[in-house]
Amino acid sequence: MRTRIVDALTAVEEVKDGDTVLVGGFGMAGMPVELIDALIEHGAGDLTIVSNNAGNGDTGLAALLAAGRVRKMVCSFPRQSDSWVFDGLYRAGKIELELVPQGNLAERMRAAGAGIGAFYCPTGVGTPIAEGRETRVIDGREYVLEYPIRGDVALIRAHVADRLGNLVYRKTARNFGPVMATAATITIAQVSKIVEVGELDPETVVTPSIYVNRLVEVA
Repeated sequence: MRTRIVDALTAVEEVKDGDTVLVGGFGMAGMPVELIDALIEHGAGDLTIVSNNAGNGDTGLAALLAAGRVRKMVCSFPRQSDSWVFDGLYRAGKIELELVPQGNLAERMRAAGAGIGAFYCPTGVGTPIAEGRETRVIDGREYVLEYPIRGDVALIRAHVADRLGNLVYRKTARNFGPVMATAATITIAQVSKIVEVGELDPETVVTPSIYVNRLVEVA
Protein backbone atom coordinates (compact mmCIF):
# COMPACT_ATOMS: atom_id res chain seq x y z
CA MET A 1 0.00 0.00 0.00
CA ARG A 2 1.38 3.41 -0.95
CA THR A 3 2.11 5.76 1.92
CA ARG A 4 -0.37 8.65 2.09
CA ILE A 5 0.61 12.12 3.33
CA VAL A 6 -2.37 13.45 5.26
CA ASP A 7 -3.35 15.65 8.20
CA ALA A 8 -3.43 14.14 11.69
CA LEU A 9 -7.21 13.75 11.96
CA THR A 10 -7.46 12.03 8.58
CA ALA A 11 -4.56 9.76 9.51
CA VAL A 12 -6.36 8.29 12.54
CA GLU A 13 -9.83 8.03 10.99
CA GLU A 14 -9.52 4.23 10.62
CA VAL A 15 -8.99 3.64 14.34
CA LYS A 16 -12.06 1.82 15.68
CA ASP A 17 -13.56 1.27 19.11
CA GLY A 18 -11.81 -1.69 20.74
CA ASP A 19 -8.63 -1.48 18.66
CA THR A 20 -5.16 -2.22 20.00
CA VAL A 21 -2.99 0.85 19.43
CA LEU A 22 0.81 0.79 19.77
CA VAL A 23 2.08 4.20 20.88
CA GLY A 24 5.75 5.05 20.56
CA GLY A 25 7.77 6.97 23.10
CA PHE A 26 10.03 6.59 26.11
CA GLY A 27 8.30 9.05 28.37
CA MET A 28 7.81 12.06 26.10
CA ALA A 29 10.84 11.25 23.89
CA GLY A 30 9.45 10.07 20.59
CA MET A 31 5.81 10.32 21.65
CA PRO A 32 3.54 11.34 18.71
CA VAL A 33 1.60 13.93 20.70
CA GLU A 34 -0.23 15.48 17.75
CA LEU A 35 -1.42 12.06 16.57
CA ILE A 36 -2.72 11.29 20.05
CA ASP A 37 -4.52 14.64 20.16
CA ALA A 38 -6.13 13.75 16.82
CA LEU A 39 -7.16 10.36 18.20
CA ILE A 40 -8.88 12.11 21.11
CA GLU A 41 -10.74 14.36 18.67
CA HIS A 42 -11.60 11.36 16.48
CA GLY A 43 -13.44 9.76 19.38
CA ALA A 44 -12.51 6.07 19.27
CA GLY A 45 -12.77 4.40 22.68
CA ASP A 46 -12.46 1.11 24.58
CA LEU A 47 -8.86 1.01 23.33
CA THR A 48 -5.99 -1.21 24.41
CA ILE A 49 -2.84 0.92 24.44
CA VAL A 50 0.61 -0.63 24.24
CA SER A 51 3.39 1.75 25.24
CA ASN A 52 6.47 1.90 27.43
CA ASN A 53 4.87 4.29 29.95
CA ALA A 54 1.31 5.00 31.02
CA GLY A 55 1.40 8.71 30.29
CA ASN A 56 3.25 11.76 31.58
CA GLY A 57 1.64 14.82 33.11
CA ASP A 58 -1.56 15.84 31.37
CA THR A 59 -0.54 15.75 27.70
CA GLY A 60 -0.14 13.10 25.02
CA LEU A 61 -1.01 9.61 26.23
CA ALA A 62 -2.06 10.98 29.62
CA ALA A 63 -4.67 13.15 27.89
CA LEU A 64 -6.04 10.09 26.06
CA LEU A 65 -6.34 8.28 29.40
CA ALA A 66 -8.01 11.29 31.01
CA ALA A 67 -10.56 11.38 28.19
CA GLY A 68 -11.71 7.90 29.21
CA ARG A 69 -10.85 6.28 25.88
CA VAL A 70 -8.59 3.51 27.18
CA ARG A 71 -9.82 0.19 28.57
CA LYS A 72 -6.42 -1.43 29.11
CA MET A 73 -2.76 -0.41 29.32
CA VAL A 74 0.03 -2.80 28.35
CA CYS A 75 3.30 -1.25 29.47
CA SER A 76 6.56 -1.53 31.38
CA PHE A 77 6.46 1.57 33.61
CA PRO A 78 2.90 2.45 34.65
CA ARG A 79 3.99 4.64 37.56
CA GLN A 80 6.42 7.51 37.88
CA SER A 81 6.34 10.93 39.49
CA ASP A 82 4.07 12.45 36.83
CA SER A 83 1.77 9.50 36.05
CA TRP A 84 -1.08 10.78 38.20
CA VAL A 85 -3.72 10.31 35.50
CA PHE A 86 -3.10 6.57 35.13
CA ASP A 87 -2.59 6.17 38.88
CA GLY A 88 -5.96 7.71 39.66
CA LEU A 89 -7.77 5.62 37.05
CA TYR A 90 -6.13 2.39 38.19
CA ARG A 91 -6.85 2.97 41.86
CA ALA A 92 -10.48 3.70 40.96
CA GLY A 93 -10.74 0.44 39.02
CA LYS A 94 -11.42 2.25 35.75
CA ILE A 95 -8.56 0.79 33.72
CA GLU A 96 -6.88 -2.60 33.35
CA LEU A 97 -3.11 -3.11 33.43
CA GLU A 98 -0.87 -5.76 31.89
CA LEU A 99 2.65 -5.24 33.18
CA VAL A 100 5.37 -6.42 30.77
CA PRO A 101 9.13 -6.16 31.39
CA GLN A 102 10.65 -3.64 29.01
CA GLY A 103 12.81 -6.06 27.02
CA ASN A 104 9.90 -8.49 26.72
CA LEU A 105 7.66 -5.67 25.49
CA ALA A 106 10.07 -4.80 22.69
CA GLU A 107 10.71 -8.43 21.78
CA ARG A 108 7.02 -9.36 21.74
CA MET A 109 6.37 -6.60 19.20
CA ARG A 110 9.46 -7.54 17.21
CA ALA A 111 8.21 -11.13 17.15
CA ALA A 112 4.89 -9.97 15.72
CA GLY A 113 6.66 -8.13 12.92
CA ALA A 114 8.96 -11.07 12.21
CA GLY A 115 6.18 -13.64 12.06
CA ILE A 116 7.38 -15.53 15.15
CA GLY A 117 4.57 -17.50 16.81
CA ALA A 118 6.00 -17.40 20.35
CA PHE A 119 9.33 -17.46 22.16
CA TYR A 120 10.83 -18.37 25.52
CA CYS A 121 12.41 -15.68 27.71
CA PRO A 122 13.96 -15.88 31.20
CA THR A 123 12.73 -12.45 32.31
CA GLY A 124 9.94 -12.74 34.87
CA VAL A 125 10.71 -16.28 36.02
CA GLY A 126 9.90 -16.66 39.72
CA THR A 127 7.81 -13.47 39.84
CA PRO A 128 4.03 -12.86 39.76
CA ILE A 129 4.37 -12.08 36.05
CA ALA A 130 5.05 -15.76 35.37
CA GLU A 131 2.23 -17.16 37.50
CA GLY A 132 -0.06 -19.53 35.60
CA ARG A 133 2.04 -19.37 32.43
CA GLU A 134 3.86 -22.06 30.52
CA THR A 135 7.53 -22.47 31.42
CA ARG A 136 10.31 -24.65 30.09
CA VAL A 137 13.82 -25.54 31.24
CA ILE A 138 16.40 -25.10 28.48
CA ASP A 139 20.07 -25.92 29.17
CA GLY A 140 19.32 -25.88 32.88
CA ARG A 141 17.64 -22.47 32.91
CA GLU A 142 13.93 -21.79 33.29
CA TYR A 143 12.11 -19.71 30.67
CA VAL A 144 8.59 -18.29 30.32
CA LEU A 145 6.64 -18.59 27.08
CA GLU A 146 5.85 -15.19 25.57
CA TYR A 147 3.45 -14.42 22.73
CA PRO A 148 3.70 -11.61 20.14
CA ILE A 149 1.95 -8.28 20.61
CA ARG A 150 0.21 -7.16 17.44
CA GLY A 151 -1.46 -3.80 16.93
CA ASP A 152 -4.35 -2.75 14.76
CA VAL A 153 -2.65 0.64 14.53
CA ALA A 154 0.77 2.03 15.48
CA LEU A 155 1.26 5.73 16.22
CA ILE A 156 4.96 6.55 16.10
CA ARG A 157 7.18 9.58 15.79
CA ALA A 158 10.21 9.87 13.52
CA HIS A 159 12.45 12.80 12.62
CA VAL A 160 12.45 12.92 8.81
CA ALA A 161 10.63 10.93 6.12
CA ASP A 162 10.76 10.95 2.36
CA ARG A 163 7.56 11.02 0.36
CA LEU A 164 7.55 7.22 0.08
CA GLY A 165 7.49 6.85 3.87
CA ASN A 166 11.07 5.82 4.63
CA LEU A 167 11.84 6.97 8.17
CA VAL A 168 14.89 8.39 9.94
CA TYR A 169 14.76 8.85 13.71
CA ARG A 170 16.51 11.30 16.03
CA LYS A 171 18.65 9.76 18.77
CA THR A 172 16.69 8.28 21.71
CA ALA A 173 13.37 9.36 20.19
CA ARG A 174 13.80 6.25 18.06
CA ASN A 175 13.06 3.88 21.00
CA PHE A 176 10.05 1.62 20.19
CA GLY A 177 9.14 3.15 16.82
CA PRO A 178 10.90 0.62 14.56
CA VAL A 179 9.42 -2.50 16.18
CA MET A 180 5.95 -0.95 16.48
CA ALA A 181 5.98 -0.07 12.78
CA THR A 182 6.45 -3.73 11.87
CA ALA A 183 3.90 -5.06 14.39
CA ALA A 184 0.80 -3.13 13.33
CA THR A 185 -1.69 -3.51 10.50
CA ILE A 186 -1.66 0.27 9.93
CA THR A 187 1.36 2.40 10.86
CA ILE A 188 0.99 6.17 11.12
CA ALA A 189 4.18 8.20 11.48
CA GLN A 190 4.39 11.78 12.71
CA VAL A 191 7.52 13.46 11.37
CA SER A 192 9.11 16.88 11.62
CA LYS A 193 9.90 17.09 7.91
CA ILE A 194 9.07 15.31 4.66
CA VAL A 195 11.70 15.43 1.91
CA GLU A 196 11.74 14.30 -1.69
CA VAL A 197 12.63 10.74 -2.65
CA GLY A 198 16.41 10.42 -2.94
CA GLU A 199 17.24 13.06 -0.33
CA LEU A 200 17.67 10.54 2.48
CA ASP A 201 20.89 8.55 2.74
CA PRO A 202 19.69 4.92 2.41
CA GLU A 203 22.19 3.90 5.09
CA THR A 204 20.37 6.05 7.66
CA VAL A 205 16.86 4.72 6.96
CA VAL A 206 15.69 2.66 9.94
CA THR A 207 12.06 1.96 9.02
CA PRO A 208 11.50 1.19 5.31
CA SER A 209 8.44 2.65 3.65
CA ILE A 210 6.85 -0.79 3.23
CA TYR A 211 5.87 -0.61 6.92
CA VAL A 212 4.43 2.94 6.83
CA ASN A 213 0.87 3.64 5.69
CA ARG A 214 0.30 7.29 6.69
CA LEU A 215 2.63 10.28 7.12
CA VAL A 216 1.77 13.41 9.07
CA GLU A 217 4.17 16.36 8.96
CA VAL A 218 4.31 18.44 12.16
CA ALA A 219 6.95 21.12 11.87
